[in-house]
Amino acid sequence: MSSPVVAAHGAPKGFIRRYIFSLDHKVIGIQYYFLAVFSVFLGMALSVLMRFHLVYPDAKVSLFEKLWPTGAPGGIMTPELYLSLMTMHGTIMVFFVLTTAPQSGFGNYFLPIQIGAEDMAFPVLNMLSFWTTFLALVVMVAAFFVPGGAPLSGWTAYPPLSAVGQLSGPGEGLGQTFWIISIAIFCGASLMGAINFIATTIDLRARGLSLMRMPLTCWSWLVTAILGLLGFAVLLAAGVLLLLDRLAGTSFFLPAGLLVNDQILNHKGGSPLLWQHLFWFFGHPEVYIAILPGMGVASQLLSTFSRKPIFGYRAMVYAILGIGFLGFFVWGHHMFMSGMNPYSAFAFSVLTMSIGVPSAIKTFNWIGTLWGGRIRFTTAMLFALGFVSLFVTGGISGIFLGQPALDLYFHDTYFVVGHFHMIMGVAAIFGMFAGTFYWFPKVTGRFMNETLGKIHFYLTFLGVYAIFTPMHYLGISGNPRRYADFTNFDFLGKLLPIHTFMTHAAFFTAAVQLIFVFNLFWSIKKGKPAPMNPWDATTLEWTVPSPPPHDNFAGKHPVVNHGPYEYSVPGAARDFIMQSDPA
Repeated sequence: MSSPVVAAHGAPKGFIRRYIFSLDHKVIGIQYYFLAVFSVFLGMALSVLMRFHLVYPDAKVSLFEKLWPTGAPGGIMTPELYLSLMTMHGTIMVFFVLTTAPQSGFGNYFLPIQIGAEDMAFPVLNMLSFWTTFLALVVMVAAFFVPGGAPLSGWTAYPPLSAVGQLSGPGEGLGQTFWIISIAIFCGASLMGAINFIATTIDLRARGLSLMRMPLTCWSWLVTAILGLLGFAVLLAAGVLLLLDRLAGTSFFLPAGLLVNDQILNHKGGSPLLWQHLFWFFGHPEVYIAILPGMGVASQLLSTFSRKPIFGYRAMVYAILGIGFLGFFVWGHHMFMSGMNPYSAFAFSVLTMSIGVPSAIKTFNWIGTLWGGRIRFTTAMLFALGFVSLFVTGGISGIFLGQPALDLYFHDTYFVVGHFHMIMGVAAIFGMFAGTFYWFPKVTGRFMNETLGKIHFYLTFLGVYAIFTPMHYLGISGNPRRYADFTNFDFLGKLLPIHTFMTHAAFFTAAVQLIFVFNLFWSIKKGKPAPMNPWDATTLEWTVPSPPPHDNFAGKHPVVNHGPYEYSVPGAARDFIMQSDPA
């Protein structure tokens, strides 16, 4: 099929239309990317402040008092301020980094080019999606500056704490309301983006590009969009109901006879567990919204830099589909502590174990792709290998949490923190780093500095393992999470040296990210010029100039005659065949 003209639009004329309110999917992808870069450093700064307080809870820092006069009187951080930092750190990282960069950033830029389209199916909707996301970030950050400050209910915003208003603590007034509004706006933006991704992938593929000839990156973006369409719709509805409980006196999540600060609330009939069901019905697919694009990037890079076809392409496609399908049936494993029926817990546990099957297929196929390959250890390849390492490490600890009997012990400990940071946090971010180094020559026409890139990789790889591996040992020892100060607990006193080690590792790892920032911006202007296809890759984005022109293919719609990973082909003039090469 050829790309319909409905997706085409004229080249922008002025600065505003070209760089601000752009309809070009490539500009919008870059906008999403840098929104995520800002968000990741904001979220990382909040985590550094949290780690500092955990190790030095009595330290007086005059800057704290200036930033938060009521949250840090005398420069000493209060437990409430710590919880608000935790809430905002988790929210910003999950929504505005892990959800935004892999899908909306890389996906917006490269999905149309990889399928041979001129743009996304709905360019105006695409622009609206970004600016709605930007508005959601502004509202979220504004929660820091309203009376009472940011909320302290955690990124999961469990009622009744999040539903009763200012009565339940500082930040639970206007700050919590801003939080809910921001998430609702973000859900709207994500729904617009999901519709666009699905329509683009289904309708705008180039002639000859069947579904089973699509790169695995395109498959991962498609399934992620389907997850977003189904998951964010539920979260949006839940957010509206929570807002009604707070502002309109309804009782969706608030039960009768609730006593808060010696006051009996005038609510009846609601259930806090209803929020948990709605939130985690979105929340577990959200894990795969964050990680699936990284899986696609890792698959692309492992094949490209091993100079081998991806091992078991169809199995990899079905594994992506299987992960997306099963992701909607396992939300209950986040609720083993809620007192659910043991038979329900057993069912969710079995389903949780089953989702490990497609994940294992992908892992073994990655290893099969590497086996016997002519591996080139570029920085992009190193980050792809780091992604696989972190994904496997985090996934192994998830097996323990999928058992109700074990989860009852581990659930409120640092074991969970180590697990989800490994598999959902830093693994996904390693996928972003891999994609940045791989596609940077296409976006800018220049290479990023490989020496700086490898230094950044090795130091970051060691740093994240030094931060999050000890958390599993803390969890086994019973160290509770969400606590702002451990010094008053005798049984935790012996664990403080581990926290100190982790905190210093966090400071080190955060500082190392400045190497990446310097490399990114320096390379945009000073990087070594790159040829059109510097990695000898096969997919369609490497058939266009760097950077790509406005309409990607200069009006000539490509025809696809080959699969996406045809490397080391016997009898070929070179060791790879482009998808658009003659049959």
